[in-house]
Amino acid sequence: MRPLTARLPKPMLEVGGHCLIEYHLAALHAFGVREVVVNLSWQGERIREALGDGATRQLSIRYSEEGPEPLGTAGGIVAALPLLGDDPFLVVNGDIHTDFDFARLIPRATALSAQGTLAHLVLVDNPPHHPRGDFTLDKGFISAGGGPCLTFSGIGAYHPGLFAGLRPGQKYQLATLLRDPIAARRVSGERYGGKWIDAGTPERLAAVELLLRSG
Repeated sequence: MRPLTARLPKPMLEVGGHCLIEYHLAALHAFGVREVVVNLSWQGERIREALGDGATRQLSIRYSEEGPEPLGTAGGIVAALPLLGDDPFLVVNGDIHTDFDFARLIPRATALSAQGTLAHLVLVDNPPHHPRGDFTLDKGFISAGGGPCLTFSGIGAYHPGLFAGLRPGQKYQLATLLRDPIAARRVSGERYGGKWIDAGTPERLAAVELLLRSG
């Protein structure tokens, strides 16, 4: 994303007059979320400066510092666990844009403990830049193969037990961590067919702008 991210982290890039992360905060607030943890790494202070403690958005925002080098898709969550508590929690990547209704994840998150599952992932149709996808859906569970693959959206619900025994400050990848639970049928999932864009390049960020302008 350089030069756009030379001085800004990706979640702070603007589309439609607002930063990417602001759309997530508004959507989370709309269905009742009041406590948010934001992971900080590259240029993270810019996010803290912009969002503060969240009071102006009727949120309580706390921050988890990963350090100058990101800790990976799971390592960042491990670092934030002391702020997340003992109950299942929702995670959304800060550099995507979507109209996904986060309220759909609440029953999924609360069911994790009761069902003995450790995670629930939202999958989307494969975008042009990721045609091979990541996972297969099999009767409501995530599978590593055996059918057409879909792409992980960066939206999910997780039980803290998924990260048990992992050391804070170390790099971990979510795909690696999920391998054994997926094989044990302990990761559920769903397909979302609505708007979703990974704004990971200037061209895809421009696509978000176009999407917003078109309504």
